[in-house]
Amino acid sequence: MATTANLGFPRIGAQRELKKATESYWKGESTKEQLFDAAKAIRAENWKRQHDAKITHIPSGDFAFYDQVLNHTLMFNAAPKRYESLKNDPLALYFAMARGQQKDGVDVVACEMTKWFDTNYHYIVPEFSESTEFSLGYAPVIEHFKEAKALGYTTRPVVIGPISYLLLGKMKGGKSALSLLPKLLPAYVELLAQLKAAGAEWVQIDEAHLALDLSDEAKAAYKTAYAELNKSGLKLMLTTYFAGLRDNTELAFGLDTAGVHVDLVREPNQLDAVLKAVKPTQTLSVGVVDGRNIWKNDFANSIKLLSKAKAAVGEDRLIVAPSCSLLHSPVDLNNEKKFDDELKQWLAFAQQKLNEVAVLSAAIARPEIAATVQAELDANAKAIQARATSKRIHNDAVKGRFAAITDAQLNRKSTFKTREKAQAALLKLPLLPTTTIGSFPQTAEVREARAKFKAGSLSEKDYDAFLEQKTRECVDYQVKADIDVPVHGEFERNDMVEYFGEQLAGFTFSSNGWVQSYGSRCVKPPIIFGDVSRPAPMTVRWSKFAQTLTERPMKGMLTGPVTILQWSFVRDDQPRETTCKQI
Repeated sequence: MATTANLGFPRIGAQRELKKATESYWKGESTKEQLFDAAKAIRAENWKRQHDAKITHIPSGDFAFYDQVLNHTLMFNAAPKRYESLKNDPLALYFAMARGQQKDGVDVVACEMTKWFDTNYHYIVPEFSESTEFSLGYAPVIEHFKEAKALGYTTRPVVIGPISYLLLGKMKGGKSALSLLPKLLPAYVELLAQLKAAGAEWVQIDEAHLALDLSDEAKAAYKTAYAELNKSGLKLMLTTYFAGLRDNTELAFGLDTAGVHVDLVREPNQLDAVLKAVKPTQTLSVGVVDGRNIWKNDFANSIKLLSKAKAAVGEDRLIVAPSCSLLHSPVDLNNEKKFDDELKQWLAFAQQKLNEVAVLSAAIARPEIAATVQAELDANAKAIQARATSKRIHNDAVKGRFAAITDAQLNRKSTFKTREKAQAALLKLPLLPTTTIGSFPQTAEVREARAKFKAGSLSEKDYDAFLEQKTRECVDYQVKADIDVPVHGEFERNDMVEYFGEQLAGFTFSSNGWVQSYGSRCVKPPIIFGDVSRPAPMTVRWSKFAQTLTERPMKGMLTGPVTILQWSFVRDDQPRETTCKQI
């Protein structure tokens, strides 16, 4: 039977235990020891889940209190100099880099935060300069490997590769961050040496930049780095994801690591090139279960890919895995109590994806092993077929309206100059008009009223009256401040995407489908499961009311369709372009 692997598991906990423990610590309501205990419990639970799901290569080192890139910055003693006064308190230093600190005589701003490739997760950007030095400091990846081993799990530590780590950062001055590689490599060599001494056999080394366009400098840096790292005596699983290797296929396999992981969810068509490039000495890890979405895997399609890979490299050199870390998936579908059976049969959260990996591994094994999962294969085929034909998903009226769009409808009938002149005559605004973005603070009072309304302890009439009063106060404030184009404050909106999703057909929402956005910030992305339409007006009621409060032109606010798409779990049974245009 092919080996199984997982590339990372959600670290927030099934009930957001990490969020609660971390924020309690920040507020001073709990101790550092209590925070560490909560984190240790989450790690133990995650390892147990993966072990029970029959995952062979279970990751360790994928846990972070805030962010995995920040973990590496701390591990390599690469904190910017402004945090010098905190260097003797690693946890305080860590959170100061993530959030800033203005207390106890310390006043430092946080490091920049930006999106992790094209996901909705955000990482803390490393800051480099020519004077940056690296050395191996406190390394959670080593401690967590030992921690798992003490519990009986021999895990595969996860490390961000040196080239991707440098490329994820920002370099001050004219040089490239890759110029720091000679300084950084010894720290990686020491890290791998300590992992080997601790008993590790495999190390997962993530180089997602191999799926991007690379400069000649970056390609050369990869060759330099892995010529050195391959001397560690460890088996390195070079891990790529979020796209196909394309022009970098030969480069990736030519680095001579013991194994290479490829994402066949994002780029299934790369398999032929991969099978030509993989060396006889290398293990091939095939990511066929989507680590970034919540839809049940189509076993029939995955088995075709896996069977082709197995025929080329053999069962002993094949690993079945998710496409990427399951960090981007909610923890467990079993925690969802509101989904009906029809909708639930189409979904798979992180826990269920582990089970899918195990089933797929068995399904491509010898006939007697494959027979043990035949019931799961049959149930999967039935669910996939039901989704393909469900009228709940496929709305003929929406499809017909979409198909009837003409080129004439996609082009304006007047020029910008014409529209500009008409708008100026209508609005009569000054040369430099003032306005705001749209949303005013969702205060504790607003959140409390919404919670009471949802719980049924505040009537719809009273809740509407409350929202009208908050809107009135907001508009009055702006008029007194002489804002030319006021906004209504959006007090009726719980979230800039969820508010619209709740009013659109084809959307649904989980009750516990939390994923980490950054730090302790967790979100429940809407689920776009079917054709999208707008059954009724969405924002008119509040825009009209707000306009009655002032003679100044009231600005309406809409979250754009691309943002709604990108902040949601999007159906995977039609092109994203089609779903976006429906929105």
